[in-house]
Amino acid sequence: MNKTITVFALVCLFSIEKSNAQLERGNVIVGADLANVNLGLNKGSVTSISLTPSAQWLIKNNLAVGAYVNFGIITSKDYTITDYGVGALGRYYIVDQTVNMLKRGNWFLEVNAGFQGENIKDGNSTNGLGLGFGPGYAYFITHNIALESLLKFDLNVGFGNTTTTSDLNLHFGFQIYLSGRDTVHDVKENER
Repeated sequence: MNKTITVFALVCLFSIEKSNAQLERGNVIVGADLANVNLGLNKGSVTSISLTPSAQWLIKNNLAVGAYVNFGIITSKDYTITDYGVGALGRYYIVDQTVNMLKRGNWFLEVNAGFQGENIKDGNSTNGLGLGFGPGYAYFITHNIALESLLKFDLNVGFGNTTTTSDLNLHFGFQIYLSGRDTVHDVKENER
C-alpha cells in the first residue's frame, strides 16, 4: 500500500511541472467535447446532450488544424431537435504566462467551418454552412491530458424552413496530446 501511494505521489509531482512540449509542431490532439448536458427529471422537462469528437494536428507551434464531427439531441414530451455537423477546425494556443491563469493551463481560440444541420421533428429545419468561434481554456491534469472548457458561438446558415440558427454553448471535454513522432511510429508498427 505504501509503495502504491509513493508511486502515485511521484507521478503527481513530476506531472506538475508545466511544459509546452505538447503544443509543438507535429503533435496530434484527439478528444471530445460535451455541450448542453441537461437531464430533465420533472414531468415535461427537457433532456439534451451534444458530443463533438475531434482530431487535430499541430502544423506550427501553438497552431492546430483538424476535423470534427458533431452529434446532438434535445428532447421533451412535445418535440425533438437533432443537431449534426462535420467540418474543419483550427485552434491557436496562447502560451504567454502573463495571460494564462494557472501554471498548467493555456487559453486558446477555436474556429470551425463545415456542414451543419438542426432539425425539429415535424417542425423547422436549417441545414447548410456551420460556423463557430470562441475562447477556451485547457488545464493539463497530466503532461498529455487536458480538461477543457470552451464558450462558443455557433451559427448555421442554409436551407430549410429557417435560414439561420445561432447558439451560445458552453462545452466541457478532454483532449489527449500525443507526440507526432510516437504516433507515426505506432501507426507504422500496426501496419506490419
